[in-house]
Amino acid sequence: MPYNDYGRWIRQRLGMRMQKLPVNAGFSCPNRDGRLSKHGCSFCDNSSFTPSYCQPDASITEQLEAGKRFFSRKYPDAGYLAYFQSFTNTYADTAILRDRYEEALAVEGIRGLVISTRPDCLSTSCLDYLESLSRRTFLTVEIGIESMNDSTLMRMNRQHDSSCVRDAAEALSSRGIITCGHVILGLPQESGEEMLRQATMVSRLPIQILKIHQLQVLKGTALARDWERGDFQVSSSDEYLSLLAQYICRLRSDLVLERFFSSSPIHMVIAPRWDLRPQLLSKRLTNLMREKGWHQGIFADIGTTG
Repeated sequence: MPYNDYGRWIRQRLGMRMQKLPVNAGFSCPNRDGRLSKHGCSFCDNSSFTPSYCQPDASITEQLEAGKRFFSRKYPDAGYLAYFQSFTNTYADTAILRDRYEEALAVEGIRGLVISTRPDCLSTSCLDYLESLSRRTFLTVEIGIESMNDSTLMRMNRQHDSSCVRDAAEALSSRGIITCGHVILGLPQESGEEMLRQATMVSRLPIQILKIHQLQVLKGTALARDWERGDFQVSSSDEYLSLLAQYICRLRSDLVLERFFSSSPIHMVIAPRWDLRPQLLSKRLTNLMREKGWHQGIFADIGTTG
């Protein structure tokens, strides 16, 4: 394998394949409730990655039991991680966070938690609790980086800058919490050279896992309006795979890579419409890197950070 694969990494840690079960725990987002903005990130529609069983009127236990039934036929030998995915899952008082996380951990078969959040929503009390939680169960905190370019973050209405990302990653790392970053390749006005430059910046963050997605233009978003005006173009699958392979080569070799492609429901996607399964794209990526003689870290200009 020319890159450090998440599936193999998680099996080494927990002894089996793990399936994430998304949970909508009823949290909000400071970029939508008015604390920072009411408009949200220009590319975001939470319903694009929320399964139908993740309804906020269902309890966390009910959602996880539904998720187990949903995946049990496809992956009968898998263990389960509760994935707090919808909106900003550390954006509440710590007592509320504790109640919801502990409910998930009490569900039979749940081996740990994956908590998705923004880098500006990690209070000291939240970090204290997450640190204690990580000492007794498997825990990953996933922070949205999206871009390390401050002007891009401003255009996308992220309402934070790259220094906020660094501060969050360092705060989590200092407490021994496994941290996953999430980036999007292909954001408007970022050239290929700019995106490759950011690979080095991402590698310097004290994170252990990285998720990479292509830009998807979703119906009803601010980004969709920009697309309809012709303000930017999206990549073909070949262009994206070429960029992605070069990006991976510039990442430090010990960084675990979890995902490379986003696959929102096709009825929500305006562009790109590749109509290719992520499994096929991953196979093409692997073949491309092998043909080139490339592997993760071959062009990295920094050492590993663990």
